[in-house]
Amino acid sequence: MTGLPDLTGLPDLTGLLEAFPRIPLGQWLEAAIDFLVTHLAPATRAFSAVTESGLDLLEAGLDALPPPLVIAVVGLAAWRVTRKVGLGVFAVAGLALVWNMGLWQATMSTLALVLVATLLAVLVGIPLGIAAAMSDRARAVVMPVLDVMQTMPAFVYLIPAIPFFGLGKVAAVFATVIFAMPPAIRFTCLGIRQVPAELVECAEAFGTGRFQRLVKLELPLAAPTMLAGVNQTVMLALSMVVIAAMIGARGLGGEVWKAIQRLEMGNGFEAGIGIVIVAICLDRILQHVGKRVGG
Repeated sequence: MTGLPDLTGLPDLTGLLEAFPRIPLGQWLEAAIDFLVTHLAPATRAFSAVTESGLDLLEAGLDALPPPLVIAVVGLAAWRVTRKVGLGVFAVAGLALVWNMGLWQATMSTLALVLVATLLAVLVGIPLGIAAAMSDRARAVVMPVLDVMQTMPAFVYLIPAIPFFGLGKVAAVFATVIFAMPPAIRFTCLGIRQVPAELVECAEAFGTGRFQRLVKLELPLAAPTMLAGVNQTVMLALSMVVIAAMIGARGLGGEVWKAIQRLEMGNGFEAGIGIVIVAICLDRILQHVGKRVGG
């Protein structure tokens, strides 16, 4: 074809590349993980015991509630928070469909995992977001790490979870927390940094300290943005439940993974529909809670 440059005269760089030794990046990372697994064993055992106890307790509590009662309460809450009858009807009909398909216990197990993972992600993410908002140095360190975390394939988070916690629910929670944490950090930092400079200067003029300004001015004004970050964290945690099922998580993700292994397409779609129903209910309720806080 005409118009293309002739590349036949370029030197062959294969020999030049072979002259340099291969950088053993994978071996270094594996050695670092082995070192952490060995030296953090007491901490990981304690975290595993507390997290598994909390999950079991929450699952048992959710399972003990009669499904009709839960469906009615969720439908009423959706209507009261959003002031939309349609969403309340959708919540009741959707959860009733989940119950009818025999996926109620799996749904409660998924909900427990998502709630625990979201709680842990928020407890770690919000302080990191506050630190990034208050310090340019902390922000310069945190933001590139978040860029890597948000572009890393989700399956990669399963790799460190297994040596730290083995197969099971705790490893699934750990992988879900790491995957879902970045929005909580980013939105917290963004919300605090978007507080108008005039209000900050006014607070400083009245003699407020840095901690007082954070608690009484910046965090209340940043609350709607922070709640949007929590909402995104919940959605990411829900999107992780199927992947987490590969390392022992139960619930709707486990049903999807079981259907994939057995080529049961109908059962897989039913469990997927259950995840969608839970996601829509949580998303709409959290969105309107954020709007009310902002209003």
